Amino acid sequence: MFEVSERWKSAFPQAHVGVLVMRDVINPAHHADLEREKESLKNQLRSRFAGQTRGDLDQLLVLQAYAAYYKRFKKTYHVQLQLESIAFKGKSIPSVAALVEAMFMAEVKNLLLTAGHDLAALQLPVRLDVSQGDETYTVLRGQPQALKPGDMLIADRTGIISSILYGPDRRTQIQPITQNVMFTVYAPDGISEQVVLAHVRDIEQYVRVVAPESRVEMLEVFGAG
Repeated sequence: MFEVSERWKSAFPQAHVGVLVMRDVINPAHHADLEREKESLKNQLRSRFAGQTRGDLDQLLVLQAYAAYYKRFKKTYHVQLQLESIAFKGKSIPSVAALVEAMFMAEVKNLLLTAGHDLAALQLPVRLDVSQGDETYTVLRGQPQALKPGDMLIADRTGIISSILYGPDRRTQIQPITQNVMFTVYAPDGISEQVVLAHVRDIEQYVRVVAPESRVEMLEVFGAG
């Protein structure tokens, strides 16, 4: 189901990628129990970061790892900005659809970059690789996006489904009717396997709030070793 290229192992020997596949999920537009979890997480984040500044966030090891990765491409890690909007600016965790919200909640809690895909739309296996700079794919907003060389990407047999810099694709995006889902977590050098594993388990627990009868088909963290 999931393959790791030798090119990725060579380019990112200290990096990790987490994969979670869950079956028999549901994806309602609104779920009361998940709303309560979102409110609780929002309050936890505001309490955790009360009195802190962006400079304080910059000292977090996870954010330093992403900042170093994005700096190579002259870009800023957007999940940090999302955390700041919730912790510092009074914003709420957005309401989109349950599976996307579960993923986003884990993202802002743990600050690890995550993508979600409808398993039915994937042409397995998927492959973790490194961009060469001549690839393009259609991102969520529906526009073609050319990749920069040296970015982590994941592709199925049809094409690219996500990259770190440009996010998930449109073709395999989570839908209201999604019943089986794959989440992938990109963790650059400096983020341990244990941190990624804990994050993936958080996603699983948030999904189970909505779909308690769902089952895990795959929960694994990949690295170069």
